[in-house]
Amino acid sequence: MDLKRLDKLIALNCNVSRKDARKLIKDGAVTVNSRLAVRAEELIDTDADEVSVNGYTFTAKDHIYIMLNKPQGVISATRDPAKPTVVDLIPDNLKRRSIFPAGRLDRDTTGLLIITDDGAFAHRIMSPTHHVFKTYQAVLEFPVDENDIRKLESGITLGDGTKCLPAKVKSFTVDGLPAAEIKIREGKYHQVKRMFFALGNKVLQLKRIQIGSLKLDPELQPGECRELTAEELELVFTDENQD
Repeated sequence: MDLKRLDKLIALNCNVSRKDARKLIKDGAVTVNSRLAVRAEELIDTDADEVSVNGYTFTAKDHIYIMLNKPQGVISATRDPAKPTVVDLIPDNLKRRSIFPAGRLDRDTTGLLIITDDGAFAHRIMSPTHHVFKTYQAVLEFPVDENDIRKLESGITLGDGTKCLPAKVKSFTVDGLPAAEIKIREGKYHQVKRMFFALGNKVLQLKRIQIGSLKLDPELQPGECRELTAEELELVFTDENQD
């Protein structure tokens, strides 16, 4: 059993301050398991109790994990004064004050991005020492041949001398255009684009389709999101193609 203060959980789940959370309780807007809550310091079982605020009901869990299908033109940040961010796309019923993207996708890269407020979870995804592979589909200017694949899978060196960890690569076509599926466990700046550039190739479109064994939900349109299930979270840290 994990117990947390009621005002803290309301602040987390409803994207309000602790002061506003206490006012909601005082105003009679909060119930716990259908019972009117009257104390901000009441301890809530995050595994079992159900909290409702002005009719919005949530399970009092510590953290939230959201799958987003990131569209083009949106930056992987929590806030920006001039550009739309991935956090701006999250609907109010899923927003928390401290959510952020677990890793980043370039502004013109689309696809699977996880939004969370769990720092340890995000670090585990992003750190190459945890071997969490991210899978991308890249539409290319030229086809990749066996020599290209061999270089990528042995660990290609970028133009600035940066050595990449070995990738996993498959060649295919998309609507008649040359393409490749590439799996990497790093997140260097523009890494996939730079890897193909080092081969004399150019990435025309890039989409992340998988993290570990978690695949992007095909039902999610660009800009749409939903909360991940406990079973899906476990998939993040497994690889269906482990050697």
